Amino acid sequence: MKNTLEIRDLDRIIEMAWEDRTPFEAIEFQFGVSEAQVIKLMRTELKRSSFNLWRKRVNSGVSQKHLKKRSADINRFACSRQKSISNNKISKR
Repeated sequence: MKNTLEIRDLDRIIEMAWEDRTPFEAIEFQFGVSEAQVIKLMRTELKRSSFNLWRKRVNSGVSQKHLKKRSADINRFACSRQKSISNNKISKR
């Protein structure tokens, strides 16, 4: 998987995985990378201590990385102002 993605895509996947409000389903929708693949990618790309902190946070219930755990009030993947802030063209596909 790592060989088929560009460096900027890998960076964006890691950034999205690090954000608590971005669900794994959004990463899969944009990049076709499953939750298990994201976890494997994070394990290889992050320092061990950073990976452990991330996994602990994702599994703690504080994070909303799974759509089933999210509040019903959140019905989108990204902030409504995201494109104007980050010029993220991926979100406009």
